Amino acid sequence: MRGVMKKRRKNTVTDSLTEHGVGRSAMFRTVMLRKLLLWPLLALSFSGYAADFSLEDMQGKTHRLADYRGKWVLVNFWATWCPPCLSEIPELSSLHNAHKDRDLVVIGIAMDSGSGRKVTNFAAAHGISYPVVLGNRKIAAQIGELEVLPTSYLYAPNGEQVSYQAGEVTRESVETYIKNKKFN
Repeated sequence: MRGVMKKRRKNTVTDSLTEHGVGRSAMFRTVMLRKLLLWPLLALSFSGYAADFSLEDMQGKTHRLADYRGKWVLVNFWATWCPPCLSEIPELSSLHNAHKDRDLVVIGIAMDSGSGRKVTNFAAAHGISYPVVLGNRKIAAQIGELEVLPTSYLYAPNGEQVSYQAGEVTRESVETYIKNKKFN
C-alpha cells in the first residue's frame, strides 16, 4: 500500500514573511503590534452609540438617527414571509401610533428581495402605520448584526443603542423597558 502524502497548508503570512527573509522574532513583533492596534478599534465599534444611519423609506422620506434626538427609536427588521414578523406588526403599529408624536418612533426595515411594490402592498394590507424601508445588506450594516428575523434595535433619546432583541417584541415589553431605563 502506498502512503498518502498530505500537502502542507501554507500559512500565507508566516510563509510570505519567511520567504522575504524576515525572522521569527520580527514576525512575532509584527503580529503583536497588529493586535495592539486592533483592540482600540474593536472597543470603539462596541461603544453602544450608532453611527448616524440614513434610511430612505418607501415614500421617499429620509430618516436619520440624529433627526430623532430626544426620542426613542425602535428599528425593526422583518419580512413579509416571516410568521413571527407578521404577529409583531400589530404590536409595533400600536406602539408607534401611541408614541410617535411624543417620545418614540418605529422604523421597519423589510428584508424582502424583489420589488418594493410587493412590500408597499403588504404594508397597506396589514395596516403598518410606521415608516417602512426596503432593506438590503448595506442598509442592515448601518444598524447592526442581523442573524434572524425579526430583530429589533432600540436607541435611547441620546442616540445610544441600549437594547437588541432577536425575535419578537411587544408594545408592552418596549414600554416597560423604556419606563425602567433611566438616562441623565
